[in-house]
Amino acid sequence: MPGGLDPRSAAILREIVEQYVETGEPVGSRTLSRRLPLALSPATIRNVMADLTDAGLLFAPHTSAGRLPTDLGLRLFVDGLLQFGELSDDDREAVTHALAASGRSLEDTLAEASTMLSGLSSAAGLVLAPKSDTALKHIEFVPLGPGRALVVLVSADGQVENRVIETPTGLPPSALQEAGNYLNARLSGRPIAELRRIVAEEMATDRTQLDALSTQIVAAGLATWSGEGRGGSLIVRGQGKLLSDVTEIERLSTIQALFERLETHDTMIRLLDLAESSDGVRIFIGAESGLFGTSGVAMVVAPARNAANRIVGAIGVIGPTRINYGRIIPVVDYTARVIGRLLG
Repeated sequence: MPGGLDPRSAAILREIVEQYVETGEPVGSRTLSRRLPLALSPATIRNVMADLTDAGLLFAPHTSAGRLPTDLGLRLFVDGLLQFGELSDDDREAVTHALAASGRSLEDTLAEASTMLSGLSSAAGLVLAPKSDTALKHIEFVPLGPGRALVVLVSADGQVENRVIETPTGLPPSALQEAGNYLNARLSGRPIAELRRIVAEEMATDRTQLDALSTQIVAAGLATWSGEGRGGSLIVRGQGKLLSDVTEIERLSTIQALFERLETHDTMIRLLDLAESSDGVRIFIGAESGLFGTSGVAMVVAPARNAANRIVGAIGVIGPTRINYGRIIPVVDYTARVIGRLLG
């Protein structure tokens, strides 16, 4: 038994956590006596619950006799008492269909993955794709109207990324064409970081042979991919589900702080660190991940690995600690493998 619990205590803790995941309400001894497969009286169950409370695995949120699991109790449940099975055929089909990338950019596909994770888990879905060092095939600047242009970047493996940039007032289309021709002449299968270095050197020595406006467009286009190194795009969908059953003002401020934390660059780096230290799915309860200094929140995360077993991203969900771990773990695991093949 996990944590040195005897079978009776383990059964009671498991039932309390499962009831908590289902209802979010404190669980009392009478409810347990009706649901447990063991023939135990309410008095015996109360004694066991008191012992589990003394051990820091349960707590009483009010003066009632009901108990809820602490973060430590949830950790013990996840590590040794959780039962989960294979992903259903319907869920596998939903994941595969959602991530079919035909006709879509990589960013759109990853956003769909995050939305799909949120829907299947009833929590917020996370998809982290690191900045790619894939060789480039083509760059193009497309005018969108006064003051705006679209930068289209095509990698050697056919992936497409788009960014919108601001352009000087009155910019002629020829300047966009000249900027694109200049960059494409220097691509030669180079990754974006190397292309940026070459262009910077030529600009520093005035060897670009571009006019001032075209030079400005080149710099703006390259700047849209300026986040070199680790941490690329973190896509979060379904944040509103974290607020679905929050009523206390303190919890609202905690969730707001969580949203703000998700938007920081070091969160992406930390997520990748967590993925790299994981062979498979990992579950973080409360402040365990080091990302969020709060209780009441759980994160399930898995690395996405390519065919060479190199980590190319991270997949996960964030939700209240009463998320359905048994359902979410296989969903995250399977989605991470599909995303790994996609990014790889």
